[in-house]
Amino acid sequence: MSQHSSGSDSRRLTDTIRFYDILERIERRVDGGHVLANCNGRMNWPERGVYFFYEYGETRSGSGCGLRVVRVGTHAVSAGSKTKLWTRLSNHRGPASHVGGKINGSVFRILVGDALAERDDLPRWSQSKMENLVSRLVRRPKGKRVFESSDEHLGSLVSRHICAMPFLWLNVDDTPGPKSHRAFIERNAIALLISYSEPPIDPASPNWLGLSSPHKNEKVRESGLWNQEHVDRDYDPSFLDEMEKRINITNPL
Repeated sequence: MSQHSSGSDSRRLTDTIRFYDILERIERRVDGGHVLANCNGRMNWPERGVYFFYEYGETRSGSGCGLRVVRVGTHAVSAGSKTKLWTRLSNHRGPASHVGGKINGSVFRILVGDALAERDDLPRWSQSKMENLVSRLVRRPKGKRVFESSDEHLGSLVSRHICAMPFLWLNVDDTPGPKSHRAFIERNAIALLISYSEPPIDPASPNWLGLSSPHKNEKVRESGLWNQEHVDRDYDPSFLDEMEKRINITNPL
């Protein structure tokens, strides 16, 4: 597949505007955006798809109005994988109670957890076991007061942050593998949205949590996305055609 030249700023702007127009059409198709805090596995999720997370406070400035996409992802990009769309989304969500949960339940959770820990000077899940045994007193449901480890405390913060982020999904139910249409859409959508190697069209706000990411996650800071893969690539604009083909088969929950 041919690659788009990064030298054409006007083409990239046009494609970014088209990308968000497609997402607006998807949003109308599925009766509005959703948040993971209100979702569960009993809903009418497609088997496979691509998802797009927004974040409150992160608005478009160069391509139009509204929230900007801060995370693009998919699943089942390994041959033979049986992972479903909801399985991947629930990994990002954490426990249904939004209390505790593994910080390393997904790469998305790790990135958000690292940024929260860096910004608020909290112990990280990757620090020594002794540090993570430091306990904090928290209030749990039904008025019970229990101790929560620092690891669980950070996990709760990660869950609350991700579960408040609006998201959309696109039904792309093809065969699992690295050459799937889902993988094609994911990597090119990320590459289109990057601000990693050139001035961003829709830059992160000065208060975006991702700007607090530690040095090891510098691609998050530089790209303005909760993604680390595909952020230093050119994009193939034909991925937008692939997205458009699937709008009418993406149904409400």
